[in-house]
Amino acid sequence: MVKAGVFLYFLLLTGFIGFTQSKTVEISTNLGTMKFRLYDDTPKHRDAFVQLARDGYYNGTLFYRVIEDFLIQGGSKSSRDAAPGKRIGYGDPDKTVDDEILKNYFHKKGVLCAPRQPDEINPFKQSDISQFYIVEGKVFSKGELDTMELAVNRPIRNKIVNEVMTPAVREELKKLKEEKKVAEFRELAQQVKDKIEAEYSLNPNVLVFSEQQREAYTTIGGYPDLDGKFTIFGECISGFDVIDKIAALKTDKNDRPLTDIKITVRILNN
Repeated sequence: MVKAGVFLYFLLLTGFIGFTQSKTVEISTNLGTMKFRLYDDTPKHRDAFVQLARDGYYNGTLFYRVIEDFLIQGGSKSSRDAAPGKRIGYGDPDKTVDDEILKNYFHKKGVLCAPRQPDEINPFKQSDISQFYIVEGKVFSKGELDTMELAVNRPIRNKIVNEVMTPAVREELKKLKEEKKVAEFRELAQQVKDKIEAEYSLNPNVLVFSEQQREAYTTIGGYPDLDGKFTIFGECISGFDVIDKIAALKTDKNDRPLTDIKITVRILNN
């Protein structure tokens, strides 16, 4: 009779527990092959991508936008059989998906993401799943991440301070100080400080990198400026060197590689 603990270990080892429903896809190119695991908690993007892949939609398209230390982008139908030097446009506006932007996913190297039109014409951040991009990015130092946080957060804090520290409040503090009313001064000053901190902590635009983000961005790298702006629906599990090879290609003025990199997408599990 198999003991419960041994049986549980067997299940974990053989994959019956965990990501049993996750889709694995293979993106093949003339520079090599990459494999990606699609996330189950972005089901709209996962299912749309899988369906298009099964339909052969991406096959024969190009990685048409390549920027070293940033990303490689491909899949647009207008890139298929595109003449050399031709500028490739956006994908298919009829193939959009509601955003699934999740805080637990960020733009570390190798993530598979959906581009979209700008906010001014796409306020609901719908993704254009008829194409995709893969992050290469770069490795950041801890100091660089600190500087990013400071650059975003300092203006936010200054704005809150100016809104809380009204002329009337400043005048009252000045008056209490001149009258040497120490207890009253400290009480009001503490109230002001508490209000500033409360509003700052509740501001959704404050940037604080998580431990996971800091670990990834300072080791494998990525592109943190894109976090929270686009849907990430999968990540590379093999073929990181292929990402680097494609990203390093010489490109024209439109960031299109001078050598065509053709794409074939295949679903590895049903």
